[in-house]
Amino acid sequence: MNTTSRTAQQPQLRRAPPAANPFAGQHRRRLRRADLLTVVAWASVAAAVALWLADGGASGFATAAGAFTAAGIVAGLAGMDLVLLMLLLAARLPVIDATVGHDRALEFHRKLGKPSLYLLLAHGVLLAIGYGLAEGLNPVSEAVSLWVLVPDMWLAFVSLALFVAVVVTSLVAVRRRFPYEFWYGVHLLTYAAVLTSLPHQFSVGGLFAAGTWQRWYWLAVCIATGAALLHYRVLEPVVATFRHGLRVSRVVAAGHGAVSIEMTGRHVDELAGSGGRFFIWRFLAPGQWWHPHPFSLSAEPAQMDADGGGRLRITVRNLGRGSASLARLRTGTRVAVEGPYGVFSTAARSRRHMVMVGAGIGITPLRALLERTPFAPGDATVILRGHDSSGLYLADEILDLCQRRGAALFHLTGRRPPGVDTWQPEAEARAGYRLASYAPRLADADVYVCGPAGWARNVLEDARRAGVREEQLHYERFDW
Repeated sequence: MNTTSRTAQQPQLRRAPPAANPFAGQHRRRLRRADLLTVVAWASVAAAVALWLADGGASGFATAAGAFTAAGIVAGLAGMDLVLLMLLLAARLPVIDATVGHDRALEFHRKLGKPSLYLLLAHGVLLAIGYGLAEGLNPVSEAVSLWVLVPDMWLAFVSLALFVAVVVTSLVAVRRRFPYEFWYGVHLLTYAAVLTSLPHQFSVGGLFAAGTWQRWYWLAVCIATGAALLHYRVLEPVVATFRHGLRVSRVVAAGHGAVSIEMTGRHVDELAGSGGRFFIWRFLAPGQWWHPHPFSLSAEPAQMDADGGGRLRITVRNLGRGSASLARLRTGTRVAVEGPYGVFSTAARSRRHMVMVGAGIGITPLRALLERTPFAPGDATVILRGHDSSGLYLADEILDLCQRRGAALFHLTGRRPPGVDTWQPEAEARAGYRLASYAPRLADADVYVCGPAGWARNVLEDARRAGVREEQLHYERFDW
């Protein structure tokens, strides 16, 4: 029988006197960076169109054929700029990652997918209409003529088809029908779509004619985007893998279908996750080397010797074919690593007080965050949620940390009430408990939430109803 329990552990420590908020400065700087990045993104779209207008593009609107052609060019310029922004959002640039977090960067990346596709489709259709009006052909005949007669134009059609494939496979309904590996492989076609879209832009017509500002602008933007992708998605992970030389030292059971994977390597202090920031791991074993795993550390790196050798640990649960195979890793298996990524860490703090809420395997990043993030005794509350005590992963370690650091700890176990959409067990939900019941200073605290998506959504809504602002909510899906 499942039971519901609530356990609080709060040492009777002397409360620190009220002090100024030590995180106010970093919070303001982060907001300013976010505003600046937003301005730069919109300015890039405006610049693409403005350069075309400055080069006499507006004169094309004098005739019907010219108006369709000009509108098609504007749609193409804006669409291509959005595609390059999508690539930069997925490039794991440190300034973007440290400002909005990896998951939100990818959320913006996905949101730009449909608008960019619609603009590129409009680009093709409008140009076919405009060119067709000028030559006395219908749009279909004009499109065929462009494919057959114009150099590099067939690559533009291939590029558009690839963009359609990428956007369609990104839809949630489609993604759920295929394994992640299939979707990820198709998604890599974005790079092929961009490469095949470039030749016709520079070789067809006089849009990017040699010596024009437009040509230099687009060359610079494309080269910078490609360099960013190559550096942060390829070179840095390769360098990090060889520099740290990580190997699996042991795999131990962590309870209820979970295992802790311990690794040893060089200079592991440089891989400090700053709490719940996550890494992308590839275990270089047969059948596994191609499968990336996004996991945060479940403990901060431990130094073992003066030469920089140390130990890392991640804790994972059997949630699918990929994660299940990790329990069978052999000692000595080499590990490739990328990261850390995200802002589920002290870098996101905006208040002195903090509340950490975790469920299931989502508890493990909280354990690492609790270990290092600064707070005074009495300024932190930790809430762990599980169906039963076996689902409270690393509970003993978290209890020890809470006792040593002066944090309040609550264990919430038991099933949810039937027919009620809540993050709490049945007894607490029916008794009218809210998130603020466990953390009275909730409205003036940073709230870190990690767990299943639906459950986390309920926690975040509870926090919002208690007056917590969006800037104080920190929930990161360890996705890529």
